[in-house]
Amino acid sequence: MYHIKDSEFIRGEVPITKEEIRWVSIGKLQIEESDICLDIGGGTGSISIEMANFATKGKVFVIETNEEAISLINQNIEKFKKNNIELIKGLAPVDLPNKKFDKIFVGGTKGKIEKILDYVEENLAEDGKIVLNFIVLENLLSGLNGLKTRKFKNIEVTQIQTSKNRLVGNMNMMIGGNPIFIISAERG
Repeated sequence: MYHIKDSEFIRGEVPITKEEIRWVSIGKLQIEESDICLDIGGGTGSISIEMANFATKGKVFVIETNEEAISLINQNIEKFKKNNIELIKGLAPVDLPNKKFDKIFVGGTKGKIEKILDYVEENLAEDGKIVLNFIVLENLLSGLNGLKTRKFKNIEVTQIQTSKNRLVGNMNMMIGGNPIFIISAERG
């Protein structure tokens, strides 16, 4: 199994979870082939597509509210020929189904982190895994504290910052990306 490079996705103006962050986040989820997964805040669909590559006998649900993002997700589902992804047009958690998920990724919360964590607590399978990505410190703290006060164990925070080269004349200059905080946990 290989991971997909950012350049392979149809992108538009919608933010994408960068490939190195995506690879670590997907790795922390430890997706198995029959898992039922959820991607909250789908963006371009990059996380959903990668989840679907691992959950080949399972299913991936992705929820997104932004119309451009919905279009990009559909285009990427078609491009990568993923028939095990179901797109939900709506806002988490109010438009999410009442079903059990083995793995949940949270990439966007629209300021609803507490309500999303309430939903996750009720809908993540026993011993299921959750991974959340944050760029803003206040959201990181809300997510971390929210997991601590609910039925989650093995809570871990990883901070990653990547840099990529850009040619300046015939020289390489490193351009740093924003630090990303990855929280992973298991349902207790």
